[in-house]
Amino acid sequence: MRLAASSVALAALVAVASPVLAHTSTPAVATAVTAPSATPLRGAPVSELVARVDIPWKRFQLDNGLTVLVHEDRKAPVVAVSVWYNVGSKDEPKGSTGFAHLFEHLMFGGSENSPSSHIQTMNAAGATGLNGTTWFDRTNYFQTVPTPALDYTLYLESDRMGYLLGQVSQEVLDLQRGVVQNEKRQGDNQPYGLTYYATLEALFPEGHPYRHSTIGSMADLDAASMETVRDWFRQNYGPNNAILVLSGDIDEAKARELSQRYFGGIARGPVHTPLQAPIPTLAAPVEQVLHDRVAQTRISRTWATPGLNDPDSVPLSVGASVLGGLASSRLDNVLVRDEQIASSVSAGNQAFQRVSMFSYSAMVKPGADADAVARRMDAVLADLIANGPTQDEIDRVVTQFASRRIQGLEMANGKASVLAEGQLYSGDPDFYKKELAAYAAVTPAQVQAAMKKWLSRPVYSQIVVPGEREAYVEAAAAPSGATPAPAAPIQRVAREATPAIGQVSNVDFPAVERAALSNGIEVVYARSTTVPVTRVALEFDAGVAADSADRLGAHTLMLNVMQEGTTTRDSKALAEAQERLGASVSVGSSMDRTSASLSTVTTNLQPSLTLLSDMVRNPAFAPAEVERLRAQRLAGLANEKTQPAAIAARALPPLIYGEGHPYGRSFSGSGDEAVIRGLTRADLAAEHARWIRPDNAKLFVVSDLPLAELKPQLEAAFGDWRAPTTAKGAKSFNAALPQTSARIVLIDRPQSPQSLIYGGQVLPVSGTDDLLTLTTANTVLGADFLSRINADLRETKGWSYGVRGNVSTMQNRSPYIVNAPVQANRTGESIAALIGQYERFLGADGVTKAERDRTVLGDTRGLSGSYETSAQVLGALRSNALYGRPDGYQEALAGRINALTAQQMDAAARAAIDPAKFVWVVVGDASVVKPQLDALGLPVEVRSAPAPTTAQ
Repeated sequence: MRLAASSVALAALVAVASPVLAHTSTPAVATAVTAPSATPLRGAPVSELVARVDIPWKRFQLDNGLTVLVHEDRKAPVVAVSVWYNVGSKDEPKGSTGFAHLFEHLMFGGSENSPSSHIQTMNAAGATGLNGTTWFDRTNYFQTVPTPALDYTLYLESDRMGYLLGQVSQEVLDLQRGVVQNEKRQGDNQPYGLTYYATLEALFPEGHPYRHSTIGSMADLDAASMETVRDWFRQNYGPNNAILVLSGDIDEAKARELSQRYFGGIARGPVHTPLQAPIPTLAAPVEQVLHDRVAQTRISRTWATPGLNDPDSVPLSVGASVLGGLASSRLDNVLVRDEQIASSVSAGNQAFQRVSMFSYSAMVKPGADADAVARRMDAVLADLIANGPTQDEIDRVVTQFASRRIQGLEMANGKASVLAEGQLYSGDPDFYKKELAAYAAVTPAQVQAAMKKWLSRPVYSQIVVPGEREAYVEAAAAPSGATPAPAAPIQRVAREATPAIGQVSNVDFPAVERAALSNGIEVVYARSTTVPVTRVALEFDAGVAADSADRLGAHTLMLNVMQEGTTTRDSKALAEAQERLGASVSVGSSMDRTSASLSTVTTNLQPSLTLLSDMVRNPAFAPAEVERLRAQRLAGLANEKTQPAAIAARALPPLIYGEGHPYGRSFSGSGDEAVIRGLTRADLAAEHARWIRPDNAKLFVVSDLPLAELKPQLEAAFGDWRAPTTAKGAKSFNAALPQTSARIVLIDRPQSPQSLIYGGQVLPVSGTDDLLTLTTANTVLGADFLSRINADLRETKGWSYGVRGNVSTMQNRSPYIVNAPVQANRTGESIAALIGQYERFLGADGVTKAERDRTVLGDTRGLSGSYETSAQVLGALRSNALYGRPDGYQEALAGRINALTAQQMDAAARAAIDPAKFVWVVVGDASVVKPQLDALGLPVEVRSAPAPTTAQ
């Protein structure tokens, strides 16, 4: 690590416009290049979009200080329950970093009157979206539950607010400390995974509340004593320091009754005043060079800026979007599209309550000169500050922001979060309206002034270059035989009995309608009127499996280039059109299907469909774009070679399927480097003609508009589309599958504080089979938080942040895949524990009555919250079609699941899953891991991690 005066004097660049980007009446970097023949696409005025965002609420406060917000929304029989505590990592004293996040974990471990895991009890209640998060300014807990489970949920939330500490034993503390440390290792193990710590430490002075990361340090987590942890809870988690939000199938009167019943008896805690945090200014520019096992040099610049309540916060956020947040941003246009010296760029103003961090960065394209990239990215910023953004750029930012805000309000918890944030950070649940109004009113002059004021100060520059990582600080080994001093016993307080959960009604899935366009494309439609949003998926029978074994990556590269220009709109014009409409238009692929997707506010549906149609039907495959996207893909392939998950995901499929099988390749579809280098424009055009055609397509639509109003718009966009005369593509799944047996392939990735275990087999079932019994059994075995394998490795042993084993449903032969990131020194023991769990479950120790009942109740009760959004409904329509399911599949699930027996679940799992056929891929440091694996008695093959191309 090196700290030195910056070689890039950014302040000097800001003083005058760059001579390369000299000021004109329209700045060069903001000019849109649109072909004259393109039809201008304009959406509704921003004012109309902003007016659509409204979350009515009521607020009251209990005598103990608990603030309660209520939003009534009767769209579904569910209520989002969200509790926000006014404490985060910025409030942690020196020596206690990571405590807020550690306590988030402890509060999921059960409470005095509900000693089981909170996740276990809430899953059985049918909770969806169940989680908790910690950040600099707050800790929150949330779940959406069926209305009959609301009393039960509020009882449990109040129990962990007022009656927790008696359940937090030394054993629980030690276990969750280990889980958090493994969560830290999991993040640290990623490429660039240590750089955020360096940014905070360089940007904020010693003692500043925002100087340390929320995850904390290994040493501070090691040092957490029981009394220290108890004191942290007592000081910060009282009702007067919390906000309860109830959003959904509830009104104010009921909310008053229930909140008083369950929370009213909790005593006030100490008054907690969050720490103030000044906005620091560096004395001089700072440049820091870090090393990591990465494929590309990354250059970033960061300043501390004002918090979200400051008038400059919105102008800075808008400026960041113009600089590097939009798809058509200044940095994208100059560095990525025009000069092609960076493979990707980004910019953002990360806003917190007291401070924010404005940053922008570029990933240096392999072969490019890093110093030249640094100069150009700084020149683009200097030009933006000197000349300001255009009104069109601001309009595009604001339209996107408003559109995304509207689309985010479908979920009851989405609205709860918006209200809670406003109350917690600004004392006003309607803060989101003020923020939207500020976005809608912001001017180029305001953006320019805010950027000039805050970004002319000394900058922190971070450069991450390929190489050996700096030393990693691990957790301390527990002293042999050391036993912490026992903590004083907690006097438990008896409460009333836990409320019963009422009868939960079956899910009411929207009626499915069908139609056909004049060219024969089938339309599958369902209506959702919660928000004025339309989602469209034009799906093709292709996917990653469409690639032949000798052309891996051809299909997805074709899709990438499709999105970067049509015969009437070039790459910049396509990006700008989406932004003006507030629409998201993209193409992508799963293993079995390729889809062109659209999400838009319904007000802008017609022009958005025009854009989707143009992208799908008229790709230009411009030679310059082909070369640019080829280079980006090659850079992406190099990056994959540095990522543990990507390394494992590329290694396992050919081991279990064979290299000639359509599923025997990385499920990402990123392909083979030699193939990508050799593809021509003609190859991509032929790939498009083979697969992206109306006789291979089906339209799925979910909208607030009725089908009768939608169909003419769909017809106008796609009805006159005719198939080419060339033959339609076809996939073949006739390749023989290899016979596998238990063995280990160790991929050596030095300096890995964690090992990624990735193993599995090809199952004797396909996605078109009825897999309900198997997948329900596997909920108990591998898929759920409470599953046997996660309960063992995370909740009992504390060796992992999370372990899953899943039936990866595919249209043809489906795989079973175990994903287990574990601490490096427990790799061998973890594989042994996994094998043991599978063997016992598939032998004499199958599904218990308690596991069967818990799983059945959770799966059936959770259906009411599983199709809350139009995106969830659209996904169900698509999966029903892919796997040959009837339209009534979702509504029939509850009855079918309720009828399952433990014996049926055992039989389905034992007929499909066989750990004796598992191939285990381990990505980790062989010097640490190999001796552990040798002790297991399985064949071990060692491979070197693939070497990324790092030439700059």
